[in-house]
Amino acid sequence: MADLPDAHDAAPSIRRRLLCMLYESLLLVGVLAVAFFLPNFLIGMFWQIAMPGPLLWLHVFMVLLAYFGWLWKRGGQTLAMQTWKIRLVSADGAALTNRQILLRYALAWPGILMGGLGLLWALVDPDRQFLHDRIAGTRLARA
Repeated sequence: MADLPDAHDAAPSIRRRLLCMLYESLLLVGVLAVAFFLPNFLIGMFWQIAMPGPLLWLHVFMVLLAYFGWLWKRGGQTLAMQTWKIRLVSADGAALTNRQILLRYALAWPGILMGGLGLLWALVDPDRQFLHDRIAGTRLARA
């Protein structure tokens, strides 16, 4: 007889994830205001320099990578994930590696940029995990 998964190992509901994403997006407004908008505004105001569009997007991408990467590596949770009791863990139970974090971050973007299409995978996945989590060797669990 197979062991039943621990309540903490079970994947969070889609509703909980959506609420977490909404809260995370509100928090990211503040992160981007401090780490992206403010420096670019001040550079433009004092030195009349504007970065080209692709560099601006790269800056946003890197700021968000630093935010998510540091928090996931530190404890597997962002502030929104702590609030909604969701934790990012390695699929094999080991500590999250930098490779897993980078891979998960990069692979999540296509689903986000396609209007949240990545959520559909979690609806059909037997363990309610995202495709980018499967590929990166990570999973979301209840904290």
